[in-house]
Amino acid sequence: MGIEDKLPQGILLTTVEGVFGWMRQASFWPATMGLACCAIEMMAFGTPRFDAGRWGQEVFRASPRQADVMIVSGRVSQKMAPIIRKVYDQMPNPKWVIAMGACASSGGLFNNYAVVQGADHIVPVDIYIPGCPPRPDMLIDAMFKLRKGPVMHDPIGRHRQDLEERAEAAALAAPAVSEMKGLMR
Repeated sequence: MGIEDKLPQGILLTTVEGVFGWMRQASFWPATMGLACCAIEMMAFGTPRFDAGRWGQEVFRASPRQADVMIVSGRVSQKMAPIIRKVYDQMPNPKWVIAMGACASSGGLFNNYAVVQGADHIVPVDIYIPGCPPRPDMLIDAMFKLRKGPVMHDPIGRHRQDLEERAEAAALAAPAVSEMKGLMR
């Protein structure tokens, strides 16, 4: 027996965060980081055959200040790592990252000094897409999973500040790597 029982029929109840999440999921603007062969599959994602425009994702942004999703596709070299981090830092909040392909997810078959073993060493990755190279429909599936997961339920305002403060406090409370070396014997 609450206020929702006394409302007339046809009234919809939700939160401001729910409305913002619903609006955000309908318009992704990806920033492209096409670094290798997976970039061809990412480009095919925007072609008429796969038609990402049906879901409001056809506008690939060259400017990070207009993008909210970064798609890292291909192997990440040590020279490109600071550039990827700079582009990520220039994106406005909230922002999400998709690692597309085996090389962006884990370094792929390039286990050497020149290739970073996964984009998650540089930026926080939300969705990993496996494959070498992954198909454009796998990217479509990842976009839908991102829409229904973190994007739809991302907090705003004071709730977001509280979440970031808790994450920072947890990171500061974590033991340093030098302290952990004594535990790894």
